[in-house]
Amino acid sequence: QVQLVESGGALVRPGDSLTLSCAASGHTAGYATGWFRQAPGKGREGVACIDTRDGTTYYGNSAKGRFTISRDNTKRAVNLEIHNLTPEDTAVYYCATGPECRGRTVAGQDFWGRGTQVTVSA
Repeated sequence: QVQLVESGGALVRPGDSLTLSCAASGHTAGYATGWFRQAPGKGREGVACIDTRDGTTYYGNSAKGRFTISRDNTKRAVNLEIHNLTPEDTAVYYCATGPECRGRTVAGQDFWGRGTQVTVSA
């Protein structure tokens, strides 16, 4: 059984940076790990995805330039750096695994974490 645990969420000010981490335990059969977010009152959206075989990354338009997804093989983690945070980035951030990336999202997600809250407020 795979478990994904997100961490790093916090209350921050506009313009701050944050690094979220998704740590995996157990064997993941797929090759994609992605980050999603769900803002209050909105649906869940894919933010970024990484192909864990070769490190190829994919981003949504809202994430390009400010978000960086990366893998830390020693810790079996996938990180999401977010720079120049704005109140519109306030959301619960989730990670998920699956067979492959399909653009910014993970196709056929099989495992999800419980999420970590990011709040951006002055």
